Amino acid sequence: MKNNSSQSYNSEENNSKKESAFSTLDSRFNQTLRNVQGLLKGRSIPGKVLLSRSDPLDQSNIQEHSPNYERSFSYNDAETSDRMSKDLEEEVQNPNKPSNNANSNGLNSSTSNIENTSKEAQKSTMGARATDSARIIKFTKVLSGTTVILEKLRELAWSGIPPYMRPDVWRLLLGYAPPNSDRRGGVLKRKRLEYLDCVSQYYDIPDTERSDDEINMLRQIAVDCPRTVPDVSFFQQAQVQKSLERILYTWAIRHPASGYVQGINDLVTPFLVVFLSEYLEGSVDSWSISDLSPDKISIIEADCYWCLSKLLDGMQDHYTFAQPGIQRLVFKLKEVVRRIDEPVSTHMEEQGLEFLQFAFRWFNCLLIREIPFHLITRLWDTYLAEGDALPDFLVYIFASFLLTRI
Repeated sequence: MKNNSSQSYNSEENNSKKESAFSTLDSRFNQTLRNVQGLLKGRSIPGKVLLSRSDPLDQSNIQEHSPNYERSFSYNDAETSDRMSKDLEEEVQNPNKPSNNANSNGLNSSTSNIENTSKEAQKSTMGARATDSARIIKFTKVLSGTTVILEKLRELAWSGIPPYMRPDVWRLLLGYAPPNSDRRGGVLKRKRLEYLDCVSQYYDIPDTERSDDEINMLRQIAVDCPRTVPDVSFFQQAQVQKSLERILYTWAIRHPASGYVQGINDLVTPFLVVFLSEYLEGSVDSWSISDLSPDKISIIEADCYWCLSKLLDGMQDHYTFAQPGIQRLVFKLKEVVRRIDEPVSTHMEEQGLEFLQFAFRWFNCLLIREIPFHLITRLWDTYLAEGDALPDFLVYIFASFLLTRI
């Protein structure tokens, strides 16, 4: 029976380690966002992780979802939660049977502890799901109005958007889709046709009709597209890279003040994944863009193009000559770190480490190259919720990433 007890303990320990591995990244990420909230309120960064309990859901508020938002979750967002919940349910439903030998009391005590732990973990998971349900209800209420109140939507989106609502919410937050639902369909149709006209006018032409600068720019984009998010196999598909190329070149031609700058290619990827999620299900690694019709691909490209344009309208000087906007923000980051954690600031100076050496890429690519790609869309929920305040907000979130102690 000792062997059985040992095996049971080891099994529970292994399950615990798996759950811990699944949740570590999300916990660290959510803690960082809480740190940012603290910074914005004038508080200092905490020295250790303090996870807050979710507020219980008032069952009286539960309503059926709006018919407009009945799609199931797509890609990776819900997989960790579902996997953990399944493991917990199996543990609770199949507890170890008590033994009849002399060690039965000890085994019963051990089993009871395991059951209690499992039940507590299940309650925690159920609480998280209840909170998710409450948030979905709030999002549905805001989105179902004739005119979406953007301030309310921003407040909700800051803490994360339900995956299947994300495409609609991002279009609204960026000002690509109008808040008025009666106008929304017409505006999107017109904008998508305008993008197709631009592609026909600027991209689908022979090189003989391009200037030397335009040819060089197109070549640079063609070189950078295969380098974009290299650790995600989806972006290595030739058709995906061709879509990136069309979006980037068309954007660069229509924004001659900056043209194409390396790093902008990374900024398209969250939009591409989010808008593709309206048509493809499962993990991003299992997607094939060739499963979609040319018309759907054109719609996705157009949405990516316009959302990229809206995003960069608020930080054009990040990508003009010498990128003065980024240099200004790097200086602000240095000052914030010095005020928050002077020992760290002093240590970096003593080591001869300049903020420009690492933070320039952070601002240039908005952390896309620094954190796991599956967390990017969640991070961008908060980015886009900030609106015009995003550039200054980046200073605080980067300071929090730099100084968070785990």
